[in-house]
Amino acid sequence: MFSSFNAIVPMSCVTAAALAAMVAEAFREPGERMPIGPLGAIGLAGAAASSLLLWNRNASSFGVVSADNFGLFVTWILIIVGTLSLAISEPTIDRERLPRGEYYALMLFAIAGMMLMATASDLLLIFLALEVLSLAVYVLTGIRRDQPAATEAALKYFLLGAFSSAFFLYGIAFTYGLTGSTRLDRVGGLIAAQARSPAPMQLLAIGLLLVGFAFKVSAVPFHMWTPDAYEGAPPAVTGFMSTGVKAAAFAAFVRVFLSAFEPLRAGWGNIVWVVAAATMIVGTVVGVSQSSVKRMLAYSSIAHGGYLLVALLAANDVGKGAILFYLLTYAITNVGAFGVIAVVEGTVDANDRVRDYAGLGHSHPVLAALMTVFLLSLGGFPPMAGFIAKWYVFSAAVKAGDNGLAIIGVLTSVVAVFFYLRIVVMMYMTPGDRSAQFPAIPRMAGLALVVSAALVIYLGILPTRVLDWAAASISTIY
Repeated sequence: MFSSFNAIVPMSCVTAAALAAMVAEAFREPGERMPIGPLGAIGLAGAAASSLLLWNRNASSFGVVSADNFGLFVTWILIIVGTLSLAISEPTIDRERLPRGEYYALMLFAIAGMMLMATASDLLLIFLALEVLSLAVYVLTGIRRDQPAATEAALKYFLLGAFSSAFFLYGIAFTYGLTGSTRLDRVGGLIAAQARSPAPMQLLAIGLLLVGFAFKVSAVPFHMWTPDAYEGAPPAVTGFMSTGVKAAAFAAFVRVFLSAFEPLRAGWGNIVWVVAAATMIVGTVVGVSQSSVKRMLAYSSIAHGGYLLVALLAANDVGKGAILFYLLTYAITNVGAFGVIAVVEGTVDANDRVRDYAGLGHSHPVLAALMTVFLLSLGGFPPMAGFIAKWYVFSAAVKAGDNGLAIIGVLTSVVAVFFYLRIVVMMYMTPGDRSAQFPAIPRMAGLALVVSAALVIYLGILPTRVLDWAAASISTIY
């Protein structure tokens, strides 16, 4: 009987930690510094241990949650993202005087929703997980209630998110009407048994589901919320939602489209091709013109979503492993980049403009070196992890015969180098005495940044084992 609950143990540990954070906040005296953050670390440690024990067991809970190796690999990515995000959040919480218990509880509830979304094997459960994580992230985006920019960002994110959720729910309804089920295995079997050419209603269901997923992964033309939300949210929250939400959404995207809707690839393949190309181009071209570092990284995130769509579209032996490896490397790199922004951000000055980083290499050499590692990885420079990730994505596209998409990806990567190196040049080659305007780096935040940079370099130099794990993990859903 209890074995039926095995698959939900990792997310249960995180949920229990979130509830503990809420209770601790309720009993905290005004002004008291209660160590609520470690509660989240304990929950994530429990999730990591239970995920390790579930590896290779293909556990399932009630037929709608599948703790296969694919879901567990994404769960590990989310655990890493959650741990790093908790560590880099301390400077923001202290500086902005944010409600500590509320902040950590919302972040943990969002992680639980992400884990559920990555392991759900039923369309309705994917929708519920999507709403759980979305509501928590909406509130985190606007948690700085006294700042109009944060309120505007949260409102835009919420309204557009509700709009996309309606599309996604309609897609589920049409899928149920066509197949009589929302279970992905049954949907896939029934679609495969139906007519060879996609019916109009099937294409409509796929299109509606695609809109919902495209919004969450910031794909063009559903990316409008991304720059404002990333700019208005605290840097630690921006790093968290730019990586965790994308990882969970792509996990569900892969499970739905490469498993249940694989027989209809002829119907959705061309659409995804156009979306991937547009996402890479728009994210790169518009990102070049940004003077805000957070908005620049927002458009960078859009472009990286396009690269992930390239791997999803290829879906060959190389592409399948590249999806998970890219998610892992992007998550670690982007959380690290926003962690530096969280540390650099001051109480008075946001330090968000590219020119604000002038002289950082002289006043804070370690911080500048860490930021350089993250930016070079995002740009795809060897020997950073980003180079290996992009190499496998483009190799998968060429192997699948998508030479045009691979060319677009390479060209946009070359253009993107400009806005990454612009910050590096500003840090090291532009004079500026900023030493008095940057606060001291908290110990846990500094440790998280060093660990992130070390992982980026390690995955760039010795990626083979992790790539093998990624390829073996994603094969469990086919």
